[in-house]
Amino acid sequence: MLPQESLSEEVWELRRNKPSDENEDTETQTPEKLMEDLDVHEQPGDVDSVDRVVNQRKEEMMHAHVLPGERVMCFGEVLLAEYRRKRRLELQKMFQLEKGSRLGSNCGFVAHDVIQGCHAGTVFRTNLGLPMLIRRPSLEEFTLFMKRGPAIAYPKDASAMLMMMDVNAGDCVLESGSGSGAMSLFLSRAVGSIGTVLSVEVRADHHRRAVLNYERWRLSWKLRSGNEWPENVHFHLGDLINAAPLLAGRSFNSVALDMINPHLALPTVIPHLHTGGVCAVYQANITQIIDLMEGLRCSTLPLVCERIIEVQYRDWLLAPSLKKDGSFHQRKTSPGEETTESENDDSNDEAHESPAHFPFGSIPYIARPHPEQNGHTAFLVKLRKISK
Repeated sequence: MLPQESLSEEVWELRRNKPSDENEDTETQTPEKLMEDLDVHEQPGDVDSVDRVVNQRKEEMMHAHVLPGERVMCFGEVLLAEYRRKRRLELQKMFQLEKGSRLGSNCGFVAHDVIQGCHAGTVFRTNLGLPMLIRRPSLEEFTLFMKRGPAIAYPKDASAMLMMMDVNAGDCVLESGSGSGAMSLFLSRAVGSIGTVLSVEVRADHHRRAVLNYERWRLSWKLRSGNEWPENVHFHLGDLINAAPLLAGRSFNSVALDMINPHLALPTVIPHLHTGGVCAVYQANITQIIDLMEGLRCSTLPLVCERIIEVQYRDWLLAPSLKKDGSFHQRKTSPGEETTESENDDSNDEAHESPAHFPFGSIPYIARPHPEQNGHTAFLVKLRKISK
């Protein structure tokens, strides 16, 4: 080191100015200064208040683009994860958002803490870098992915039964059996808060599963919408065939039966059905329909069979036609159009190489029935009570 006597005047000047510069730098990093920048009026040195304000600003930025009436995803909600690849749905998984958990799959995982507070319908990247869409399931999707005991009444059949029965808000509906609770949920939404549904199930395990699925949907609905789902379904464990005491003094606008032998329960049910009301029967096998019709023929019940149907949907594949390298095919033009296009400059040709710049109608589409179709689910019978 050099002796201090040999230091020049310029060095001494730098030494005298250095502490003041350090103090200025330090002052800009103090909590008081940060609080002043954030316009926070707290006691100096309260670092917790700074963290609180920073987190508040973070939340404000997170919710800045939330539309009126829109709610972000929160812990406790039931959500649906989707991963699509090459026009194909590779993964669809329903899960409940829980603090500290993570969504795991063959496509990688996403932490639940990252999902919380984001908009429903947000695309996240898994640890493998794959895009995962996280959104809220519809009631139809919830019934398809919820835990089951027996097979459910599929949404396509449930919607047809609701139309058959002409269920309206305020109706009182009888259902048997409860199964896994799918039809109970659809009926609950149809009758609304002023209507009621009496759901009867003979098996205890099916009864428990239906109640659990119903309550799980109600909880998730409250978190996602902020409103209570109507508590309008009353589950009863018992055999409908011997349920005359349960039905005493009751009347129903319509009836939905999903039983092995529904013709055995009709003598108990029909006296409590409004005249002109509909009893919709859900049966998996056509031989069961034959037994039902034979039971009606041998009985004196005031019923007429109006329809026996099978509901079928056909999924279609509709997408732009792609080459093997992933680029778009283009429609072949007429000779006159080719001449016109050749007169364009190279810059225009380069612009049309981008898919977004292709003219409307220049890309051909493939349009055909999807190779994977849903098979048979059930037959539906529409019985109407008449006055003879």
